[in-house]
Amino acid sequence: MEINDLTPAEQRVWRAFATGATVDFRDDGDGEQALRAVVLRALLLNGPTEPGEVAALKVRGAFVTGPLDLRYATLGSVVHLTHSRFDHAPDFVGAHLRYVSLRDSEMPGLSMTRARIDGSVRLTRCRFGGHVRLDGAQIAGALFLERAELTAVDPGLPVLHLHQIGVDDDLCARGLRAHGLVRLDGATVAGSLDLEDAELSNPGAHALDAESLGVGANLLGRRLRARGRIELRGARIPGRVDLLQASLSHPGNTALRASSCVIGEFWLRGGPQVEGRLNLRRAEINQLDLEPEMLPEEVRLLDLTYTFLTPHEPAERRLPMLERDDGGFDPHGYEQLTAAYRRTGDDRAARLVQLAKQRRHRSTLPWYGRLWGHLQDAAVGYGFRPLRAAGWLLSLLAVGSVAFALDPPPPLKASEAPDFHPVFYTLDLLLPVISFGQESAFAPSGLHQTLAYVLVVTGWILATTVVAGVTRTVSRQ
Repeated sequence: MEINDLTPAEQRVWRAFATGATVDFRDDGDGEQALRAVVLRALLLNGPTEPGEVAALKVRGAFVTGPLDLRYATLGSVVHLTHSRFDHAPDFVGAHLRYVSLRDSEMPGLSMTRARIDGSVRLTRCRFGGHVRLDGAQIAGALFLERAELTAVDPGLPVLHLHQIGVDDDLCARGLRAHGLVRLDGATVAGSLDLEDAELSNPGAHALDAESLGVGANLLGRRLRARGRIELRGARIPGRVDLLQASLSHPGNTALRASSCVIGEFWLRGGPQVEGRLNLRRAEINQLDLEPEMLPEEVRLLDLTYTFLTPHEPAERRLPMLERDDGGFDPHGYEQLTAAYRRTGDDRAARLVQLAKQRRHRSTLPWYGRLWGHLQDAAVGYGFRPLRAAGWLLSLLAVGSVAFALDPPPPLKASEAPDFHPVFYTLDLLLPVISFGQESAFAPSGLHQTLAYVLVVTGWILATTVVAGVTRTVSRQ
């Protein structure tokens, strides 16, 4: 292409390219200048060079007309087309680029599928009226999408397609506004994925699909607002998943699924209650930082493992999350919560969790199992409230002693019977093993005989439940 075939604005860009000088049309009184995409293509593929200078396309405030087609091209210069407008979506599919910056620009969309970029890609504050595709791209630097705005024209396709993208630094999407699906499944980010203050909206469907995501550091989502499902199944995040003050909503369905994940720290607190289901099944988390008020009405925690649970809350505030699992009774969840309390030295809370576990398990038993469970619970709290047995014993001892003291039973053999002691006679009836020689020497009748039978049966039940509870507690230790 000859320079004589160019418009004055295009000639200015052509001459600046050889030295990498910046052309800023915003400084001109005439305002935005039109540049043909075919001219930019020719310049990037075969533009002029000067010895000792680094050629680069650096333009601000242009209106690029026509399709910028650089599919499978290899560009030796960086591309800065910022604060500009495009009437067609730029196409960099399969291209090999050094560095790309389109920040503060407006365009119908962008295609960079399977592109290789030796540096970073800056799409900060860009406004896209269609789909953005970077699936399979390999970026040696960082990907910047801060405060970018994306609106899907076809609800059936992702508005931001980052499937299997590889980023060797951070993926910064702080303040991103995406109206449609953001697809990050199979992506690999060596640094952190930053979604702080982002707004992801795709009601009734996936807002973020990041299944099998691999992040080298953290997933940051403070003040994230998501309307739709967040899918993190199988993600590997050795740092933290930070969802402090996040707002997650997908009513009637799963709002956040982080099942089968391996996560260093998972923070979910400071925001409104999650609307929808929270799924953490089979996840492995070192520190689980959960605020009870943020938990939704339905959670799925089957086979969830964690080492520490923060902040420290009374067991009464933690137990409801185990009771909201629609998968039924899961003893593993109670054991995990018990272990977390024991690591902090809160034995009382650990006992309460174990007691709740036995009560929940009781509801799954047949009627006779439930009856026996109620007896153990009433007698000794399944072995976790041993002082309750002493209370029962003292109460029954008092009742029997008073009753037999007021109306002593007659001796079987008056000449051989020892002196009657109502307290020790009652203890003889209550304690199935120990004998004070009172029970066999006297024969109550009428109501006192009925009372004696009740004390004997109650004593056996009390002794059996105490043994069962203590055995359960000792075996657990």
